[in-house]
Amino acid sequence: MLPAATEVQVPLQRQKDMVWKLMPLLLLLAWVATICSAQDRTDLLNVCMDAKHHKTKPGPEDKLHDQCSPWRKNACCTADTSQELHKDTSRLYNFNWEHCGKMEPACKRHFIQDTCLYECSPNLGPWIRQVNQSWRKERFLDVPLCKEDCQRWWEDCHTSHTCKSNWHRGWDWTSAALCEGLWSHSYKVSNYSRGSGRCIQMWFDSTQGNPNEEVSRFYAAAMNVNAGALLHGIGGLLLSLALVLQLWLLG
Repeated sequence: MLPAATEVQVPLQRQKDMVWKLMPLLLLLAWVATICSAQDRTDLLNVCMDAKHHKTKPGPEDKLHDQCSPWRKNACCTADTSQELHKDTSRLYNFNWEHCGKMEPACKRHFIQDTCLYECSPNLGPWIRQVNQSWRKERFLDVPLCKEDCQRWWEDCHTSHTCKSNWHRGWDWTSAALCEGLWSHSYKVSNYSRGSGRCIQMWFDSTQGNPNEEVSRFYAAAMNVNAGALLHGIGGLLLSLALVLQLWLLG
């Protein structure tokens, strides 16, 4: 009977030895999770996307053209990019605004402003997502566009013509849904109004500052809270597991 008892004790001892070796790793992971839960996601603020014409880092651009001028103090686009995107046929993406017919000037201004926001804004960090595309590695998704901006866009463009609802893929917009469907859900129409600090403004007066900076900080902070709560919970779980295992070892 003695050999059988020995056979049981040896694997059990090996298990305990393995747990003792894993204990420092569990405690380290718990500590890392706790520390990370307390850190801010500063990488979401004042950043440029990794895309075709974007600068690596935002900075002053005194010569930004016309509708892109609100970002002169801090931009992800260059003066050359801002000049090109105002053209009907731009070499930036080999795209013509009037690809399906005449686009009214009031309507075209919204599309140019949208492109200025895309190319120039350093305040879209909370909505940047990685993509696997030949011409860019990142895009923004579901940016909360102020409801007035979307409504104005629709009002100025509903008499113009296009032959695609989603200019990224399928080639007739019929409602304000154009804001969300036009660029594969780059935007999400917000219930908030301009000046609320809770939605991104496509248009703003730069002499009054950039209102999108506050919006970006708000959503980055919200993401920090959510991520921090998750990491804090994971850290607590790992500590509890380490305690249980320690009691088991001592028992």
